Amino acid sequence: MSHSSAVSPVIRLIAASEAGSLLEWPMEQWSEHFAAMRGASHDQIGQLAFLRYAHEHLEDLACGSGWESEFPRDVWVLRRLGIEGTRARLRFDRIAQPWLREPAKRFVRWRLSIGRSINQAVVDILALNRFSGFLADPRVAAGGLVAVDRKVLERYLADLAVDPRSTHSRGRGIGSLNAFFHAVRRHGWDETLPANATFYPDDFPRPDKRLPRAPAEQVMAQVEQSANLDRWHNPEGRVLTLVLMRCGLRVGDACNLAFDCIVRDADGAAYLRYLNRKMKREALVPINEEVEGEITAQQQRVLERWPGGSRWLFPAPRMNPDGTRPLTTHSYRGQLDLWLERCDVRDEHGRAVHLTPYQWRHTFGTRLINRDVPQEVVRVLLDHSSGEMTAHYARLQDTTVRRHWEKARKVNIKGESVTVDPDGPLAEATWAKQRLGRVTQALPNGYCGLPVQKTCPHANACLTCPMFVSTPEFLPQHREQRQQLLQIVSAAEARSQVRVAEMNRQVLSNLEKIITGLKSDPGQPEATADAS
Repeated sequence: MSHSSAVSPVIRLIAASEAGSLLEWPMEQWSEHFAAMRGASHDQIGQLAFLRYAHEHLEDLACGSGWESEFPRDVWVLRRLGIEGTRARLRFDRIAQPWLREPAKRFVRWRLSIGRSINQAVVDILALNRFSGFLADPRVAAGGLVAVDRKVLERYLADLAVDPRSTHSRGRGIGSLNAFFHAVRRHGWDETLPANATFYPDDFPRPDKRLPRAPAEQVMAQVEQSANLDRWHNPEGRVLTLVLMRCGLRVGDACNLAFDCIVRDADGAAYLRYLNRKMKREALVPINEEVEGEITAQQQRVLERWPGGSRWLFPAPRMNPDGTRPLTTHSYRGQLDLWLERCDVRDEHGRAVHLTPYQWRHTFGTRLINRDVPQEVVRVLLDHSSGEMTAHYARLQDTTVRRHWEKARKVNIKGESVTVDPDGPLAEATWAKQRLGRVTQALPNGYCGLPVQKTCPHANACLTCPMFVSTPEFLPQHREQRQQLLQIVSAAEARSQVRVAEMNRQVLSNLEKIITGLKSDPGQPEATADAS
């Protein structure tokens, strides 16, 4: 639908209303008025989206932006603070006590200013909301932070012990409150807070033992079927689902993928570049041709819808005429539920399946582990910051192997050097791809440099494959194979088997180049070029 077909009817609707200004009515009232006057056809849904967009931006102009205008409010609109995220607002109006609400707002502002996420701010506010309700109980009736001592906190812990929420949620709330108390004392927001207002490690509930969260392979087989993927009502949802399943991203990171999110290494292998918002850093994961093709098609669709371009690979489809807003996780989850219902995905007991996007991340990691991919490679591909002790040892081992791999002379089938930049921007991801290739495409006398998940067009003829890479540690195998090939060629020529002799001469020629190339490494003895 063109912008003009949405704008003109909305202007006529506003002019015919009793409101003297668009801001005279809240958006909820405009929505009710619109529904009464227009209904809910496809075109009219687009008109309502434009009305919301116009109301939102006029409200921003009237209210101003930045902390000076937003902080005094009890409901913060994040876009006015220049903060991007899936949450539109942070609400402090459910904190009943003004003496608690003011330091709570200062606490959340401080947490955001030092780089904590919007989701963490929401967790903090929920913890303060619940604590506010506890303090308002007549049996507690706290009149200020001066009353919040250790005795009160012990009483609060007793209430939490019978809270129906999960152990993880309760522990997270205690952590938020503890951080709040420490911040109040550290920054001097309220000098009356008792020194013993704190939680100790023993106060945190013991975490539940979590079972694997990856869906059963029977379920995955259904959702990965091409016929089911084609049941998405919009192509963006299909592409986003493939990215989640094939790359193991968190749904928030996938929804916020940049438009130009594909980068390549020296081999031409494609990687998906994304912002790991949990760790606040960029990360890379190798992708196959299917995902690369789907992303390229999605980029074309974005340019067709927004000719001026968008910074997002998945812009929000509604209330987004300029393409500046990314798709929200809430919107994708709603689409995902509808898609699963259309596909009629069921478990082994015949029950309808409910999936969360995060379960595909578990599936991605679990499949890699089941294929004997080293734990350190899985850590890199999932961009985990750290792991348990086994991951620590894997990291130490992998560092040694990687150092040898980078230092060793590497040649292809032409005897030409293959270089790896250990300090380049793709170094970590390239190494993860190399390790994954070692495990899934191991060869007796070298390594396959084929980009991950590509299909090999050379069967097992690795010595005629342009993606073959070898190092000096394999010289004994190369020499042994050369001797065998010489015998085969001689025997074939004696029996006039021209084709057999011709095929093996090509391999023999490549072997000669490889051996010459590896022997010419001037700075490294053959025995020390360990890349295993």
